[in-house]
Amino acid sequence: MIRRTRPVVGAIALLAALTAGIAFPAGAAAGEPTGESAPKVDLVLDVSGSMRAKDIDGQSRMVAAKQAFNEVLDATPEEVQLGIRTLGADYPGDDRKEGCKDTAQLYPVGPLDRTEAKTAVATLVPTGWTPIGPALLQAADDLDGGDGSKRIVLISDGEDTCAPLDPCEVAREIAAKGIGLTIDTLGLVPNAKLSRQLSCIAEATGGTYTSIEHQDELTDRVNELVDRAAEPVVTPVAVEGADACERAPELRSGLYTDRQEFGQQRWYRVDLLAGQELRASVSVAADRAVRPDHGILMRAVTLHGREIVRGEATGNGRTDVVSTGLRHPKPELDDDSGKPAAETVCLGVTTSFSADAGVKTTPGLPLELTVDVVDGPDDASDVASFGLGRGWWLLGALVVTGFLAGLVWGWLSRWRVAVWRTN
Repeated sequence: MIRRTRPVVGAIALLAALTAGIAFPAGAAAGEPTGESAPKVDLVLDVSGSMRAKDIDGQSRMVAAKQAFNEVLDATPEEVQLGIRTLGADYPGDDRKEGCKDTAQLYPVGPLDRTEAKTAVATLVPTGWTPIGPALLQAADDLDGGDGSKRIVLISDGEDTCAPLDPCEVAREIAAKGIGLTIDTLGLVPNAKLSRQLSCIAEATGGTYTSIEHQDELTDRVNELVDRAAEPVVTPVAVEGADACERAPELRSGLYTDRQEFGQQRWYRVDLLAGQELRASVSVAADRAVRPDHGILMRAVTLHGREIVRGEATGNGRTDVVSTGLRHPKPELDDDSGKPAAETVCLGVTTSFSADAGVKTTPGLPLELTVDVVDGPDDASDVASFGLGRGWWLLGALVVTGFLAGLVWGWLSRWRVAVWRTN
């Protein structure tokens, strides 16, 4: 049985279903929001020389950023631990090596003292370079520790000036660590090159990019992102798939993240008891430039290699995410032994992404896997046949409708002929 889904809609629907009703096993709930640690946010502000430009509501970009920060600090929820990091705030010289080290923690991540934080922001003066890559690396360290949500909000008016340390590659490396850190980016009066770079940084970690042209837009967007950090989130559990089912990690209900090389196949295992149903989905994000035609295949097979069910999807380059899913119900036992026999299902994920020469293939593309083991339907023996999965009900309805329509049309035709003859 093949199931095809639209990439983005499928990903959102499956993710929503997980959030609404995943039945996690006690003590082993992968990806469950624990709420044990306070959410952390690190605001990373560009204080380079270009922030002197007066093109935001008649004032300089730096003044607009300061005003926005003051309002954000007033509105930050009490439970959020917030910090502020700068880039390009201290070194005014022309030595590129020194300029690319110019990032500092203006206010440490922790319980917020609004007066102290505002005083620190007031001292900022546009100064030097734009070392976005080094600042992101340091910001990730600022947020280290704890299992609460972690978010970096990067605000910049220019692209990075410290190549070859590509900030997009830095973001991918941060995402590959599996620490659940999200980077959101905001571009002040951005150009096309800046937009591409900031979009790439955000997409690598599942964050968002926003173009800002007015001070109130900056305030509202940063407030929204800080508030979002305080919301309970499901953090994916990092897992590493194997090249064969017998060596694959065993998964239970939850949300998992992995990295998959181009054209690679990864295997995972799930144990299924009689009367249970396995629902699994996978999403792969193209966080770098890939060729338009690509696809993803997810298969459920037995330990002996017999395919049970599959799901597949293709992409044409118009979206950054390709998703698919499958279902497999295991029928109740027919005997009276009372032993809940378990079946090991091997989940294989294969991708067909490719890239032009010069595009880095490591680390692999980010993969998100959802596993949901629930009580199966009353009659799980042939859910696909008698549900809408294979279209039998729809086919039957069309046959009956066509038959009735033929009878009505035949009766009308005979009536019209009889009337014509009479006249």
